[in-house]
Amino acid sequence: MNQDYALIRRLMLANTRIDGAYYFFSRRLGIKENILTLLYALDDGAPHSQKQICRDWLIPKTTINTNVRELVDAGYVMLYSGAGTREKTIGLTDAGKAYTEKMMKRVYEAEQAAIEKTLRRYSAEFVEAMDYFADCICSEFQNRLAEETHD
Repeated sequence: MNQDYALIRRLMLANTRIDGAYYFFSRRLGIKENILTLLYALDDGAPHSQKQICRDWLIPKTTINTNVRELVDAGYVMLYSGAGTREKTIGLTDAGKAYTEKMMKRVYEAEQAAIEKTLRRYSAEFVEAMDYFADCICSEFQNRLAEETHD
């Protein structure tokens, strides 16, 4: 096994453990992982379309549709018509903001503690490096798929 392969494998395992940590934490909170992710996305206060959330957070459209419907039925989310488009914007209701704050409080506390520990040991550039690696791997996979369709 060459050194690059070992590094990539460690990175992928770390990423899987991070995803798993959010999954198990959401289960302990009593909510679906994708609903936690949706609340996370909406908690920045900015308007988001379902399409944008699907793209940014890599959640399948059917899953987002189901989760949005559940949150609308619970009174936590409202759908707003976009100007000149059929795409609806998703926003938290006041009850949704209170629910999100309750659900995300421990998530944000855990994240804050983890980033503080990490920054004591590493520079903040590790986040930039992870973001760059994500861009590179997405681009490389797209290139390989494009090559495959041309063969």
